[in-house]
Order: sequence, then C-alpha cells, then structure tokens
Amino acid sequence: MTKKVFIVEDEPDLRDTLQYNFENEGFKVKSFPNGESFLETIKNDKPNLVILDLMLPGISGLDVCRNLRMNEDNENVAVVMLTAKSEEIDRIVGFELGADDYVTKPFSVRELILRVKVLLKKRSDDIDQNLLEFGPIAMNLDAHDVSVEGKNILLTALEFKLLKHLLKRKGRVQTRDQLLGDVWGYSSEVTTRTVDTHIKRLREKLGKPGELIQTIRGVGYRFNN
Repeated sequence: MTKKVFIVEDEPDLRDTLQYNFENEGFKVKSFPNGESFLETIKNDKPNLVILDLMLPGISGLDVCRNLRMNEDNENVAVVMLTAKSEEIDRIVGFELGADDYVTKPFSVRELILRVKVLLKKRSDDIDQNLLEFGPIAMNLDAHDVSVEGKNILLTALEFKLLKHLLKRKGRVQTRDQLLGDVWGYSSEVTTRTVDTHIKRLREKLGKPGELIQTIRGVGYRFNN
C-alpha cells in the first residue's frame, strides 16, 4: 500500500522540493503552508507520516504536534520535525510532545527520505507485532481486543493469554504440559483437565472459527486451517 506523507512547511521552495522528491520515491504527498490547514485536513485524511516545520506562521510546529498527539486517532502517525534551531532544548521539547525524529536545517533531502523510510518500516513492524490474525480471528495485543469477523468478543485475561499463545504458534502442536507452563505457569492447582475446559470455553466464544483450534488426541492443541 502506498504510504502517505504530509508536509507542513511555510517556505514554498523547500515545500515544493520535498513534495517533488517524495513523490518520485513513490509516496502519496500533500503539502501545507501552515498548521491550521494541516490540522483541518487530518480530521478526515490520516497520513502515515508528517514532516513538520517547527517555525510556522500562526500556530507553531510544537503546537501542531501537541494537537496531533492529543487525539488518539493519530497515534499511528509518525512525526519528523524540521527546524533551523539546533539547541538541545528544542529537540527535547519536540520529543516530549511526541515527535519521532528531528532534522536540523540545512539538511540532505536524500538523507531525510532514507530516515523517513526507516521510521515508517519501524512503525509498520511495531504495529504488526501487536496484531495477530488467523482466518476471521483478529487480536490487538495493545488494546487487549479480540474480534471474530469484525465483531468484538469478550474474553477473560486467561482466555486472552491462551488464544494469544495458540495464535503465535499457529500450525504447531502445543502439548497440555506446554500450555500449563506458558499460560498458567505450572500452578500446582492446575491440571490438564483445566486446559481442556478453557479450550472448550474459548471455542464456544469464538463460535464457528473456534473449530480452527484442532485437538491432537493424546497430545494437545493447535490452530490449523
């Protein structure tokens, strides 16, 4: 999927140069001369990354970043700040407000593009690590959220942990002893019968997709399509 980069920069020549170079790299780009027009646009159009000048007319880049981070809908939007300032305090304030990277003018456009690509890849990897999907089942580990065919289902903390364990090892058989150790922590009060009972409840809550949890007779369980 084509990544979207929004550029907020009041210098027309630099703004045009950045837009031209990022478009040549295959990004979908929108540019803005001030923070107000940018903040209005992102209400309905979310970029993957914002290149944000610190010294803007009207609302400053720091205030734009603060406004951006106040809305949890923007939590996956990366921010790279541009500034002519090089003092440490400016970098610290920028990072405290939620900037992901900081580039001081003058800078190499090629270096900026490479840094943006690295940042977007890291963001993508982090998001992927927090999402587990198998067929119609989806888990968001950060939000502690599980959905089946787009509909949220309520799991206990233990059921959530059991499902996560099985999904992370989909296709591989997990013995009852492995599940006891990894999910329950080998509590002396836990028996293999408890594992079977929780698998049964988990299947019921998942509905039809619960059948994807396959019983390996005499051994354990695995997710298998």
